[in-house]
Amino acid sequence: MSAPLLAACLWVIAATVTAMLPYRRQFPPGIALLAAAPLLLIWIGREHGPWWALLGLAGFVSMFRRPLWHLGRKALGLAPARPRDGRDLR
Repeated sequence: MSAPLLAACLWVIAATVTAMLPYRRQFPPGIALLAAAPLLLIWIGREHGPWWALLGLAGFVSMFRRPLWHLGRKALGLAPARPRDGRDLR
């Protein structure tokens, strides 16, 4: 297995472990994973081609859809959506 794909597998394991942490402890490792993902996707794209990078991007967006939605709303100047109660955090 190539180095970029091995790094991507380790990234997925790290993201899964981060998701199992209590909600408040997810932020520091989650931000690090969020920042590392574009570099990893570029590395995969350079080594294996754009189709593999797009597949990785689809997985990344699937795993980080809520934080990306929040950052996108902030970037557009819209108010971030807030959950109505603590149970609506899916």
